[in-house]
Formats: sequence, structure tokens, C-alpha cells
Amino acid sequence: MEQKTFITTGRRKQAIARVRLTNGSGNIIINKKKIEDYFPYLILRNIIKKPINKVSQDNKYDIKINVKGGGFKSQAESIQLAISRALCNFNFEYRKNLKKEGLLTRDSRVVERKKPGKKKARKSFQFSKR
Repeated sequence: MEQKTFITTGRRKQAIARVRLTNGSGNIIINKKKIEDYFPYLILRNIIKKPINKVSQDNKYDIKINVKGGGFKSQAESIQLAISRALCNFNFEYRKNLKKEGLLTRDSRVVERKKPGKKKARKSFQFSKR
């Protein structure tokens, strides 16, 4: 069996994830740590593993991930997008299932900038009549 490697990028808010997907035994390494050490919360690990579970290839690929920026949630979602893209490059037949679940769509929402004369982007200071 030849060793295929695919490198893809995923983004969400300020987080950027670079994923290297190869044939293997199901190891997931994030910033040189095991997934359990980097993401202690089960919900975030499930977000990352969702594309692999959707194509029913749980222990078939080794994944090495470099991620920076953003918070835990946006890092997990950027990793999810990058893994989905890598799986599509690996086997084009996976695309249908991943697309149906919305895993190939980049979530482009970011924080709105603060406006002058306002407390936040839209929130105003309390108005006093007198």
C-alpha cells in the first residue's frame, strides 16, 4: 500500500489549522500533543472527529495538525474543516457525505469591529435624559 499524504488548511475566526493526513492507524497529534492532552473536552474532540466518523474511516488515517490563533472552539472547527478537505482529496467519493453534513463550508463569521462613540460594535452607552 503506497503512502499518500495530503496537506490542507482550515480557518475559523482567527484560528488557522494545517492538517497532514496519511494512511495509518488512527493517531491524531495536535501541536505535538495527543488529542486528549490538547483538547481535554469531549465535545471538542467529537467536533474534530466528526468528518472521519461520517465517512466511516475511524482507524484508517494518521493526522498531524498544527493550529494557532483563536480559542479552543474555533481551533476545533478549523481543524474539522481542514480534515474534511483532506479526506475529499484522499477519496473524492467522501465529498457527497461531507457536503451533506455541511463540513466543507467555511464559516466566515468574524467579530464585528467596534464603532466610534459606542461601547461595543452596536451597544451604546446608557442614555440619560437629564
